[in-house]
Amino acid sequence: MPDEPDRPPGAGQRAEDAEAPTELPITDVFDLHSFQPRDVADVTRAYLDAAYEKGYRNIRLIHGRGKGVQRRTVRTVLERDPRVVDFGDAPLEAGGWGATWARLESRRSRS
Repeated sequence: MPDEPDRPPGAGQRAEDAEAPTELPITDVFDLHSFQPRDVADVTRAYLDAAYEKGYRNIRLIHGRGKGVQRRTVRTVLERDPRVVDFGDAPLEAGGWGATWARLESRRSRS
C-alpha cells in the first residue's frame, strides 16, 4: 500500500458528501424549528420570495412559542416586506401564537 499523508477529518470527501444547502419543498406552511436563530430572518425572506413566486397568497410560518424571539424576527421581516398585506397569530388549531399567518398581495399584471 502506498503511504498516504495524514489528512484532516473530512479530507478526500467528495463535494456531494460535504454539507450542502438543502432544498426544501415550498408549500403554504413553513416550519422554522430546524433553523438556527441567527438564520431565521434570511430564511424567512427567502421563503417569502419562493412562496410568492409559486403563487401562494396565504401562508403560515411556524416559529414556536418559546420566549417570542423567533416570532418577533418573523414579524419584523413581514412588516418590512411590501408584498405582505396583513399578518397575525394563526388560529388555535393551526399553531396559535406559535405560528404566524400572512397574506401576500396578488401579482400585478405586467404591461
